[in-house]
Amino acid sequence: MVTSRRSARTAGAAGTIAVNAVLLVAGLYFLLPLVWVMIAATKSPADLFGTFGLWFSDSPQAWQNLIALFTQDGGAFTRWVINSIIYSGVGAFVAMVISAACGYAIAKFPFRGRDLLFSVILGGVLVPATVIALPLYFLLNTFGLTGTYWAVLLPSMVSPFGVYLARIHANASVPDEVIEAARLDGAGDLRIFGSMAARMMTPALVTIFLFQFVTIWNNYLLPLVMLNDTSTFPVTLGLTLWNGQTQRDPMFYSLVVAGSAVSALLLVALMTALQRFWRADLTAGATKG
Repeated sequence: MVTSRRSARTAGAAGTIAVNAVLLVAGLYFLLPLVWVMIAATKSPADLFGTFGLWFSDSPQAWQNLIALFTQDGGAFTRWVINSIIYSGVGAFVAMVISAACGYAIAKFPFRGRDLLFSVILGGVLVPATVIALPLYFLLNTFGLTGTYWAVLLPSMVSPFGVYLARIHANASVPDEVIEAARLDGAGDLRIFGSMAARMMTPALVTIFLFQFVTIWNNYLLPLVMLNDTSTFPVTLGLTLWNGQTQRDPMFYSLVVAGSAVSALLLVALMTALQRFWRADLTAGATKG
């Protein structure tokens, strides 16, 4: 009996070490590109290729790179950042509201075809963005919206995954008894959703917003298909434009790397600010799922 207990403890300890080792390797794998781009953003074009990638050069010029980044082409990078904030912020917020309303309605209102509708929405999660990019272009071009902010905003306002997450969280965190009690007190469905259900679903709403914001911010294909004016470009498309000029002027290497570092830092700041809501939602999903 004692031997079997010792064997079980040994096996448990070995399993814990193996899991932690895998997590450590995964963490290093995902952090390595971020560390590299942060260090590379402090280097000159010559040091960028002439020094070890994961260590600083002897003559760092992070401040000079930042000044060049925000002054190149008349401050084009600042416009691209503002455009990305508009696309990501507005798109993610509207997607969050639509997903919350749709997910709550599917979870709490029985109607004919509800399961079929939800299955169709789930099918939207499996459709690759490359498949719908061209049809979206033709559709928006029919209404004269291509080349405008709306060409990127409108497709970004829909999140099938957000609807799925909102429905799951509404089922788990919004009791039917609370809804019935509010109706008995004379509250309408819109008021119940806006003042009660939305508050109970706050962790899920923040998670939907965060996921959609990051997805829109990193989206490259949709702006590439829809936009033709550099003044409407997001960061992803703008940095790609500069990257195409590196053969003409090596200085653009430093600009692209510094711009990538600034873009990554903005996302890290957003995720850090919303982390407590996000972690609360993951915990709720683990305990209530």
